[in-house]
Amino acid sequence: MPIRNSDAERVRHISFFKHADDSTFNLAMNGAFLQRCPANTALLMEGDSVDFLYILLDGAVELGAGWKSKDTTLAILRPISTFILAAVVLESDALMSAVTLDRSEILMVPGESLRSSMKQDAKFGFAVSEELAGCYRGLVRSIKNHKLRDSTERLANYLLTQRARQGEKDEIVLPHEKRVLAALLGMTPENLSRAFSKLSDKGVSVDGAHVGFSNVAALERLARPSPLIDNHYAQDRNTLGKAYTERRKGLLDADKP
Repeated sequence: MPIRNSDAERVRHISFFKHADDSTFNLAMNGAFLQRCPANTALLMEGDSVDFLYILLDGAVELGAGWKSKDTTLAILRPISTFILAAVVLESDALMSAVTLDRSEILMVPGESLRSSMKQDAKFGFAVSEELAGCYRGLVRSIKNHKLRDSTERLANYLLTQRARQGEKDEIVLPHEKRVLAALLGMTPENLSRAFSKLSDKGVSVDGAHVGFSNVAALERLARPSPLIDNHYAQDRNTLGKAYTERRKGLLDADKP
């Protein structure tokens, strides 16, 4: 179905589209359409040719990958999020799959329209390149986190990140089911359970999806969050974008005096 004015206004708040003037934005949206998908709809498979930039407006999408008999979750996206931007810019094949987790609304932006907009408007093109640079830095952080820390340290830092993003409360709600969380942290569900058990003496308690904190200082001493690995950014980052997040130090106490 055609793009609605209300949807166009929401897309306007995405980081790199904020820098586009009206003519550039209209060119980028040329041929865009809204797609409504039920849960468990395969949007994209690894190796597929990429013809559109996907913008998740409502619902949830799981990005994943597989090799031989193994499958893993790479990310869970919530509105408003874009995905496969790099593949669109490079006119390359998809390196990951995308499946809806809930009933979702996705705006499909033709890759040719986006690339034409980047060529026409240097400011917009630079904003897209900044977003890609932010994504690259986020990937480097993730690689360092997985290679330099053990599973318990990765979980500890993940919990500190979620605590920061949920208002530094004494109890948080895990945003993902534990199977997905284990995959995101590079471990099996069994290893995740063991890691939670090891954190009990650091004041971490678990009741289903609820995680409580009674000794944050002890958890931080174990996790040792680093600005060169972590980005415990407390605000909703989807529309701010990766570039904005990377310009901030993203430490747990970055905004404290």
